[in-house]
Amino acid sequence: MSKTKTVIVGANHAGIAAANTLLDTYPNQEVIMIDRNTNLSYLGCGTALWVGRQIDSYENLFYTDQAAFEAKGAKIFMETAVERIDFNQKVVYCKKQNGEEFTQSYDKLILATGSAPINPDIPGRDLKNVEFLKLFQDGQTVDAAMAKAEVQTVAVIGAGYIGVEIAEAAKRRGKKVLLFDAAQRCLPNYYDQWFTDDMDNVLAENGIELHFNELAKEYKGTEKVAALVTDKGEYAVDLVINAIGFRPNNELGKEHLQLFTNGAYVVDEHQQTSDPDVYAVGDCATIYSNALQETTYIALATNAVRSGIVAGHNVGGTPLEAIGVQGSNGISIFGYHMVSTGLTVQEAEKRGLKIKYTEFEDLQKPSFMKENHKVKIRIVYEADSRRIIGAQMASYEDISMGIHMFSLAIEEKVTIDKLKLLDIFFLPHFNQPYNYITMAALSAE
Repeated sequence: MSKTKTVIVGANHAGIAAANTLLDTYPNQEVIMIDRNTNLSYLGCGTALWVGRQIDSYENLFYTDQAAFEAKGAKIFMETAVERIDFNQKVVYCKKQNGEEFTQSYDKLILATGSAPINPDIPGRDLKNVEFLKLFQDGQTVDAAMAKAEVQTVAVIGAGYIGVEIAEAAKRRGKKVLLFDAAQRCLPNYYDQWFTDDMDNVLAENGIELHFNELAKEYKGTEKVAALVTDKGEYAVDLVINAIGFRPNNELGKEHLQLFTNGAYVVDEHQQTSDPDVYAVGDCATIYSNALQETTYIALATNAVRSGIVAGHNVGGTPLEAIGVQGSNGISIFGYHMVSTGLTVQEAEKRGLKIKYTEFEDLQKPSFMKENHKVKIRIVYEADSRRIIGAQMASYEDISMGIHMFSLAIEEKVTIDKLKLLDIFFLPHFNQPYNYITMAALSAE
């Protein structure tokens, strides 16, 4: 019996999930994995923990390796770039780091090329000590720079998740930290201002100098960066870390495949692109939002893994439809935890949705409990259908598991009214008899 040859371009979270699905479930598959990096499976979300010395080392940020896939029968080409793809002849053109070129034919192709850092054309961007954070090697470079005594002042450009996390890491390493963003607050894509005002205060109280509504214009220096120029001033800096954001890496298929508005490959519920023999997974592909109830783009490692599993089964011959996502996410900075899922008020209104929201703030536990902190919650719902489309929570308490319930609520189109008398247990060690989730729901219009 002849095997189906599946080539996977990209061997990080999405590509790994697709490969594991095929290798573990479908013995008729010949799997070839190609990646330009020296390593695979790096958990980039742990970079700030490692750089900030909140974990002992980076070794455990890798959860698998090349040998594990070879043991399953896969053929892997690391440190190998895919130069181009002939989609008509179904041939992948490759080039190894040593210059050797070769081709690889395929029956099915899975593109798992991920995303690339946004790198604005700012004068001086090629100076030394102007860095990005994406790959393991980027983390190594930044970590090495932090270890140098002459690196005293660190400028972080971008106050999204990565920027805020690496700003904390730099502060934990004893550096003076300046955090810049063109927006007026941190984390605007994930939380409403009621929440980000608190995080801004947490950052400031821990010594991070905030420069919001300020745009980077130039990096100054001779060989290495010495100053950052913005539209509001000039600052002496020893290291710049760019965390502006990412764009889908669509270089290989942008001339052949249908693209989304931001350049991501458009895929259906099977992860299939406009070419029926080509699938796309992870950060290079679109995804279906259950909150919006339409196709969108949400780059998260969890989404990458799910999309890889879906693609693997469909390529293997088992029809499997993705169930959509909510974009659930979280962050913890200097002990302050924020989690969200679905749409914020700001994003929902930007999308033209007619919404309402309810919010509540209270202590996590009864006031007589010694270890206790306040909790904030906001639930966003459609005005007419009353369908829940988003939730945000924040506290110094670990309230993270609560957001999973809201993720399921969005997926299942639960209304805000369903939560009003939800059976939530009470025990002083955990919560209050009038739980903040219940109280927020009861407060809804």
